[in-house]
Amino acid sequence: MLNACAPCPSPSPAIRCLTTSKQAALSYLNEAWAEARHDGVDGDCLAQASLFAALAELVGTYGEDAVAKFVEGLPARVRNGEFSLSLAKQ
Repeated sequence: MLNACAPCPSPSPAIRCLTTSKQAALSYLNEAWAEARHDGVDGDCLAQASLFAALAELVGTYGEDAVAKFVEGLPARVRNGEFSLSLAKQ
């Protein structure tokens, strides 16, 4: 089964639920993202490539069925604002 973040208090579960390892990984990704943007890579292109790379890694680790089940829950999480930066900063 895919390890997902345990339920966390609102308003931003995706941010508050980060472990130290996840915080370090996010820091590395933020640095790489900023460098790519500085070099002129479009944000939308970065986002799509990042999603592809992340899903490919998860499929390689957990298998297609587990990842498919995991992503089924993403629409509700997006609609609930878990990935909205304006909420994450509050």
